[in-house]
Amino acid sequence: MSNLVAGKIAFVTGAGSGIGKATCQALARQGAKVVAADQNLKTAKQTVDDLEGSGHLPVEVDVSSTESVSNAFKKTTEQFRRPPTIVVNSAGITRDNFLLKLNSTEFDDVISVNLKGTFLVIQSAVKAMIEAGTSEGASIINIASIVGKTGNLGQCNYSASKAGVESLTKTAAMEFGKFGIRVNSILPGIIQTPMIQTVPDNVKKMFISRIPLNRLGNPEEVAEAILFLASNKSSYINAASIEVTGGMH
Repeated sequence: MSNLVAGKIAFVTGAGSGIGKATCQALARQGAKVVAADQNLKTAKQTVDDLEGSGHLPVEVDVSSTESVSNAFKKTTEQFRRPPTIVVNSAGITRDNFLLKLNSTEFDDVISVNLKGTFLVIQSAVKAMIEAGTSEGASIINIASIVGKTGNLGQCNYSASKAGVESLTKTAAMEFGKFGIRVNSILPGIIQTPMIQTVPDNVKKMFISRIPLNRLGNPEEVAEAILFLASNKSSYINAASIEVTGGMH
């Protein structure tokens, strides 16, 4: 068995479910030590319990809080004696409503977690890597969304936050290239995660009709793309946005 990320430490937010959880599994299977970070420590622990290999670490993190993010990285560095060099920003929330009905708290919450949270995690991670002298060959993968490109009814806050993640990714790649850190984003389409369980069946059918592969995606299919970007197989891919949508655009 090839171990694409053997000996690496990977820090994954939103690790309790969905794409984050599938990513933890893919990275652990390929030899990484995984820090499963989630706002819900219980689900982070459940993720870790199911991972291949040993020595993985569950941590509680609220990505929208500078202090919480900083503490999560402190714990990680204490546990492994070095910071992570694979970072996956998968924490995300939705607060869907039509623009005229959306209140400002629902707007702010989504921007705080999806966009500001990605910024805070990147900032903490890169500072730690540079301090430890471990930045060369590091990889940061941010989960944006195809709706950041296309927009989506009832998701002005979510699609704006994900468009922001893509721009943030491109800027971070420009700034961190000199340290040997690559920064890329993944744009999932409609994936079978807890986030879409609230979507009515007729809306799901409408989405499927727009997907050339004629089905929803699985979290594992997104995780495989993340694994590729985390590994040295993608050593010259930087500032890229990779769509995992079954062809929906």
